[in-house]
Amino acid sequence: MKNILLLLSLVLLAAACGQNDANTLEAKKKELEKVKTDLAELKSKISQLENEIRAEDPTFGKAAAIKVEAMPVSEATFERFTEVRGSAESRRNVTISSQMGGEIQRVHVREGQTVAKGQVLVSLNAEVLQSTLAELKTSYDLANTTFERQEKLWNQKIGTEMQYLQAKNQKESTEKRIAATEAQLDQLILRAPFSGTVDRVEAREGQLASPGFPLVRLLSASDLYISVDVSDAFIGKIKAGDKVKVFFPGPDSELNSYVSSVGQVINPENRTFSVEVKLPDGSSVQPNQIAAVTFRDYVNPRTIALPTKLIQRDSQGQFVYVVDKKENETVARKAYIQTGVSYNGNTEVLSGLTNGQLLVGAGSREVADGVEIQVSESTTPIAKG
Repeated sequence: MKNILLLLSLVLLAAACGQNDANTLEAKKKELEKVKTDLAELKSKISQLENEIRAEDPTFGKAAAIKVEAMPVSEATFERFTEVRGSAESRRNVTISSQMGGEIQRVHVREGQTVAKGQVLVSLNAEVLQSTLAELKTSYDLANTTFERQEKLWNQKIGTEMQYLQAKNQKESTEKRIAATEAQLDQLILRAPFSGTVDRVEAREGQLASPGFPLVRLLSASDLYISVDVSDAFIGKIKAGDKVKVFFPGPDSELNSYVSSVGQVINPENRTFSVEVKLPDGSSVQPNQIAAVTFRDYVNPRTIALPTKLIQRDSQGQFVYVVDKKENETVARKAYIQTGVSYNGNTEVLSGLTNGQLLVGAGSREVADGVEIQVSESTTPIAKG
């Protein structure tokens, strides 16, 4: 009997617990429905209040527009330049030496002296040749007299032909020897081959000069040029007549000039070709002076160029931000572009932008696609190459 009562008590207790759990779950569900209803009413009230406030204050609830600068896009010439080192050379920079050996009798010039074409620079001792020439002239007088007499006799049919020919040959041979001696005498006098300045005098009076021994260095500033070796990567990009800038780092001076000639042969050792740049007559440039020559190796006469720092990249490619309109708002929009050559902080744009568009400049790194912006226009157009 006790066991039955215990079992009955347990059954009644379990039933009571189950009823309490059911009551608690039902209460929670009802409470959830009430909260949802209250939330919907709150949302509706919030929306109503926001609309009422926005009607009186249009700026209510909006994020502050990002301040940026916008620059108008326009087409212009885009150029790229390359600097190459070279040195000044002169076609009239020569060392004068004697063709014959002999004692230096007199030095007629000094270093730094300006001389004219044909002016005597150095004279060698010519006593031996002068004596020889005097003897030859005496022999010529006798040979000429003998020939004239023999010619008269031959015309009168007197004497033999051999006698006439011997006299003629003697005269002509002496004439040639005189001419050769006079030429040798002329070689003992060194003259300036062109007008210029005496740069160095090696000759000393009383010194024995041998053939090929340098005596005087003469140069002229009338035919100076800059010689540069340019990489074969620029073949076809540099042509005779192209304008260049020449900078001399020593005296810190610059001048404008042009390409006078372009070499047609590639040096196999360093893969370069030679280019000559004409220097104006009378310039103060010295031979072997170092110079930096700036060539224009690319030009597009009509294109858009913009600062390289404004170009960004994502998974779809390169882009910039342009100014766009969305309803009553001014926003930033991505414009994907195709780029070309870059130089000096600017990049050529081949496609993706049109003339007259406003490009987001300063502040472009702070915006995103579709973000509202506040624009202040820059006075600098995007067009410089």
